[in-house]
Amino acid sequence: MTGIPKEARRLFEGSAHATVVTANPDGSPQASLVWMRVEGDDLVFGAEERRRKVANLRRDPRVTVLVQDDRDHAIGLVQHLTVTGRASVEGPGIPERYTELMDDLARRYLGTERYPMPNRGSGTAVIVRITPERIGGLGPWSAPG
Repeated sequence: MTGIPKEARRLFEGSAHATVVTANPDGSPQASLVWMRVEGDDLVFGAEERRRKVANLRRDPRVTVLVQDDRDHAIGLVQHLTVTGRASVEGPGIPERYTELMDDLARRYLGTERYPMPNRGSGTAVIVRITPERIGGLGPWSAPG
């Protein structure tokens, strides 16, 4: 297990969205754009239980996350972070914890104090926690070469 490197944590403090890639039952990739934050060594996001990504992760917890940086690398390409790991899904039935997470993310992504979407406080929402196993991409968090 590995955590999110210090140099990459700033990507989860701004408004960069994360792309979460899961595996559909037939093995094809399924990609979703999500709001995400770092908690300890893990990545965390909220979702509705009914979403395909949640069903995929309950069946197969392997996941890849991609975040594009707003900075260019010295070689001229846009920096990006890739995280490969395993996900665990908490909920549904955790409306207070889901609301706290989504309020925090709404402050960052929307500049509002409260998560304004209709599923606020939803008893059908879940929290997905990704434990990183491998870090890659292009940036100060990646190995040279």
